[in-house]
Amino acid sequence: MSSVELVGLHKSFGAHEVIKDINLSIDEGEFVALVGPSGCGKSTLLRIIAGLDETTTGDILLDGEIVNDETPRERNVAMVFQSYALYPHMTVTENLSFNLKLSRLPAAEIMARVAEAARLLELGDLLKRKPSQLSGGQRQRVAMGRAIVRKPALFLFDEPLSNLDAKLRVQMRSEIKALQDKVRTTSIYVTHDQIEAMTLADRIVVLNKGRIEQQGKPLDLHRRAANIFVAGFIGSPAMNFLPATARLSDRGPVAELADRTVLQIATGARIRDGQPLRIGLRPEHLALVPDGGIPARVRQVEPTGAQTHLHVALAGLDVVVVVDGGIEIAKASSVQLRIAPELVHIFDAETEARLNGDHG
Repeated sequence: MSSVELVGLHKSFGAHEVIKDINLSIDEGEFVALVGPSGCGKSTLLRIIAGLDETTTGDILLDGEIVNDETPRERNVAMVFQSYALYPHMTVTENLSFNLKLSRLPAAEIMARVAEAARLLELGDLLKRKPSQLSGGQRQRVAMGRAIVRKPALFLFDEPLSNLDAKLRVQMRSEIKALQDKVRTTSIYVTHDQIEAMTLADRIVVLNKGRIEQQGKPLDLHRRAANIFVAGFIGSPAMNFLPATARLSDRGPVAELADRTVLQIATGARIRDGQPLRIGLRPEHLALVPDGGIPARVRQVEPTGAQTHLHVALAGLDVVVVVDGGIEIAKASSVQLRIAPELVHIFDAETEARLNGDHG
């Protein structure tokens, strides 16, 4: 296993700077997910760590040693791509053992490594098949096995599940998590799917336009997003945002929405009277109440099975509410909503930075 440290990384393609002063430390055995929208620089950063791309300035350190000039093989990293890149004319066994044979390892050691990878990934019944005889999930397991047999110090995953259907992605997420629990190799996982990041990673690093917006444990980012970008990216369905004005009343601070609806917010927020705000409301934190809540009208009903997503008109905006799938609500019906003050996320309308502390 290797620790990873990125120090002052910059990467430019001509005049276009795609990585901007990245500083990041990853501990031995840690599973870190790099997330962000398309074009944020996450795959480029992974390629720099792998040695496939050079950094413009800055250093990559593995176990405390600068490896900027080392090849991917010298860095002892293994990469799993979204394309399986298997040799179509080779069996699973031959695909798994190919790079080991190039390294001229003894035949007994090669077969022992292949057998161990097959056991970890449950490929034992597939070893004589060729890629054309495998499902997408099986091919991805073989691609992962090809990385495992090398016994790398560092695993790099570049959106490995994006070519799979929804059911297989859930299954493969579980398999990758189980694999990490078994081998505990330092892993960096690139994805645009924040559900993958939340379920797999020990720590999430959120990138935006080549910079780190925030990093931390998955639930910490969900509960205490540093700014509007992170709050909107982490969580599914996405957080609702409403413009509001801060009011300091006798009964504590409130957020006044555009239609003069008032939301109670937790004390301790760093706000001043009349300050323009953006209020963040998680769909799962909005509750239906029989009376005494905020009035809203249902625009659309989306049943998903265990849950139902309601699109409601609140203060002139479309707001998503998640309710139990057993609740039947008709389109165009009137409802009343309530949210606990400590679950209201408060952001500065101008800087988009978080204003309330540990709650929410």
